[in-house]
Amino acid sequence: MELNNIKLTNFKNYSTLVVDFDDKLNVITGLNGVGKTNLLDAIYYICSCKSYFQASDKSIITFEQGFFNITANFKKKAEDYNLFCKYSPRRKKEFECNRNIYDTLAEHIGKFPVSIITPDDIQIVKAGSEFRRKLVNHTLSQISAEYLSNLMKYNKILQQRNAYLKQISGIENMTNFSLLDTYDAQLVNFSKPIYKLRKNMMPECTQFLQNCYEQISNGREKVNIQYISNLNNNNFEELLKTNRQKDRILKRTTVGIHKDDWEFGINNHSIKKIGSQGQQKSFLIALKLAFFQFVKEKLNIEPILLLDDIFDKLDATRIAELLKIVTANSYGQVFITDADSKRLPAILDSLNLQYKHFIIENEKILLTET
Repeated sequence: MELNNIKLTNFKNYSTLVVDFDDKLNVITGLNGVGKTNLLDAIYYICSCKSYFQASDKSIITFEQGFFNITANFKKKAEDYNLFCKYSPRRKKEFECNRNIYDTLAEHIGKFPVSIITPDDIQIVKAGSEFRRKLVNHTLSQISAEYLSNLMKYNKILQQRNAYLKQISGIENMTNFSLLDTYDAQLVNFSKPIYKLRKNMMPECTQFLQNCYEQISNGREKVNIQYISNLNNNNFEELLKTNRQKDRILKRTTVGIHKDDWEFGINNHSIKKIGSQGQQKSFLIALKLAFFQFVKEKLNIEPILLLDDIFDKLDATRIAELLKIVTANSYGQVFITDADSKRLPAILDSLNLQYKHFIIENEKILLTET
């Protein structure tokens, strides 16, 4: 799968921008704040129907403008696809593929898979479980429309159950739990296929992770992922009933797949607790690349790979090793940003790798010789 070109209108700092890309490797350089990350986010957006960095679509619109558009042309398995997205606060967001408007945005997810690695992604290793669930959900939603559908339904029922728990939290001697029974039955039903996919993906991803980590770090440490879930050794329906009083007091559902977590290990220890900064960063990159390989294997297509300013604090040797990995045949089209306009080209030239080099200045892109 290849992104041939993209056109932006009123997307963040770009009032208008048109770029034609290399089918393999694209290097985007420029000073901090010129819009390198914004360009990658536009690519992520057209693939995923949302920004990787902004929760609100309204905040994406160029200042004092009333809308934004993205047009992109892809080639996938020898077929051409024209994608178009338009958004304004006064209208419903629309996505088109070859002039056909999707009824729901969920229909688009997974058709043009994408993976991104950013400096802030270190929170996946170091911070709370919500960051790890977001990564797993994004990964599995791209390979399974059923997973995405069940997850959306589960979250909707969860919100309804939590709202009801707040209503009944102060009611003493409550005996009618019929509505909770209904919510619980639906949560149990939607959770089963979600739990199954999450559990089944771990052995395969762990093997990919070990291979990627060894390549990046040149180390012999053993790394692994452990899936932690209330459902591992418990009946979910019984758990919900057992915790009803606790849930009423706390006004929220305290058990379920929305509490799932993944523990990352290195040599049988928590990398979150004992890993150095270098080990944690190498683990993060290896993890993202492992999930990339997982999606590729399930869909039989290489996702777009976006690497946003991840080479900071890495030495030239480690950067070269990472570039060798992502430019190998097992990866497809890659986009890399860097604030240093000379570092990556010098390393890529030493490796005899072909690429397009874009330099962003004053919201304009200059294409250097490749």
